[in-house]
Amino acid sequence: MKCPFCGHLETQVVETRVSEDAACIRRRRQCGACHKRFTTYERPEVNFPAVVKKDGRRTEFDPAKVRASMTVALRKRPVSVEQIDRALARIEHQLLSAAQREIASSRIGEMVMHELKRMDKVAYVRFASVYRSFEDTQEFHELLRDI
Repeated sequence: MKCPFCGHLETQVVETRVSEDAACIRRRRQCGACHKRFTTYERPEVNFPAVVKKDGRRTEFDPAKVRASMTVALRKRPVSVEQIDRALARIEHQLLSAAQREIASSRIGEMVMHELKRMDKVAYVRFASVYRSFEDTQEFHELLRDI
C-alpha cells in the first residue's frame, strides 16, 4: 500500500481489527521509509444485479429505495427498525445469491411483499394495493382471502 505521506510503496501492517459494526477491517500501517503510521479500511465490494424496469430501462439496485417503500407501508405499525433491517438484508441476500446480472423490478416488488407479509399484514395490504394498482374493492377482497 502506498504511503499517503511520502508515497513509498512498502508499508507494514502493525495492527488489524474488525470495525465496531463488523462491516469492515481496520488496519494500522507503518511506512517503511518515513515510519509514519496511517489507517486503512477494507470493505467488501458487492455487485447487485441491474434492475430492469417495466419500460425496459436499467438502473442500479438501490437498497434505500426498497427501505423507503417498506417504511411507507409500515408507517404507524408496530414494526421495529431492526425488523426492517433484517427484511432488507434477506432481500439483498436473495439478490446476491441468485447470481444474476439483471432482475425485473417486479421480482423485487414480490420479494418486498413477501417480507411485509411476514412482518405485518396491514403493511402488506398497503404495499400490495399500490404495487398492484388495484382498481376496485374486488381486488382487495381477493388479496385478503389469500392472507
